[in-house]
Amino acid sequence: MITAGDVMKSVGIICEYNPFHYGHLYHLNETKKMFPDRCMILVMPGNFVQRGTPAIIDKWQRTKIALAYGIDLVIELPFPFATQSADYFAKGAIEILHALQVEHIVFGSESNEVATLTRCAKWQLEHPEYQITVKNYQKAGYNYPTALAKALQKEAITLTEQPNDILGMSYIREIIKQQANITPHTIQRTSNYHDIEITGQISSATSLRNAFKEGKDITLYIPEKARSKGKVHWMEDYFPFLRYQGIQVKNLSIYQTVEEGMDKKVRNVLTTVSNYEEAIQKLHTKHYTLAKARRMLLHILCQFTKEEANQFSHVTYLHILGFSTKGQKYLHMIKKECPLPLVTHYGKCQDPMFLLEERVDQIYHLVDPNAIPEYKQKPIRMD
Repeated sequence: MITAGDVMKSVGIICEYNPFHYGHLYHLNETKKMFPDRCMILVMPGNFVQRGTPAIIDKWQRTKIALAYGIDLVIELPFPFATQSADYFAKGAIEILHALQVEHIVFGSESNEVATLTRCAKWQLEHPEYQITVKNYQKAGYNYPTALAKALQKEAITLTEQPNDILGMSYIREIIKQQANITPHTIQRTSNYHDIEITGQISSATSLRNAFKEGKDITLYIPEKARSKGKVHWMEDYFPFLRYQGIQVKNLSIYQTVEEGMDKKVRNVLTTVSNYEEAIQKLHTKHYTLAKARRMLLHILCQFTKEEANQFSHVTYLHILGFSTKGQKYLHMIKKECPLPLVTHYGKCQDPMFLLEERVDQIYHLVDPNAIPEYKQKPIRMD
């Protein structure tokens, strides 16, 4: 482990930067105030993100933006964790930070009450039967966040139904399960995650994506160094490939998050509707939230099977996307004790999970013939 005599300590952030906005900049600056002179480590999903869509700009552009605003080391969260529910997402992210010997994690929170989130996380681990209560609420028509909150309220534990609080609780639960020496900290979230309209300079990523998609100018809401002019990716661009999968594959239930009995409906929808949004609306039910429906279609698009998901239950490598001088020094300091191999580019690693990442990256670039091939990409260095 890093000893008390070592000069460099670290703090972790887990974020998609999809797109990077002033709320993210606020988060970064506040974290720096809390932990000055620390190595700032970012765990970031690659080219596909948790909501079940492609990142609007690729991981390399987002890495450059992160480094430009003070991140020292960017590590990719592998696809099997980056594109699933909060529990899987948190599991992979905390495994990465734990392997990197990160001591603190700072995340946005609606409640800004880390003690309450910790109490909820501990209670869940001590009472696994609560999951039955959660499922019963879901069967009654409640979405997962509401079902979770109601199940906890039944035990006189109050928790908001807000997504950052739920994700934060998942982080804390994984820290406990993995016995990681990581202390969680929160920063008050300054915008509503669900806002679909721009509400001010600090607005949600959802509202900014919606505005940009509608052709509106969002320049005032994006920090200068984050105003990318590269190819923008929308899930609609991939619908012809997705529809082809619906026609070609007879049994869609082999894919992750496609439940038994749902495959026939998905196949029928994909072969009869004319666009992606129409497909999502037809698949969205009280049992299938919009996020769940999106992730299901993404897994079909990327041919991510249940067999692969079961195989990839733990992070098996650390893919370095970029670093500053400080980040490079930190890697050099901990590399001998790091339990996972450090990977810099395709071609030198035959890890099955990394080969899956290469496959989904190729799918991501299907709509961008001018994209630089992934095998030519190397970690970005920014001093």
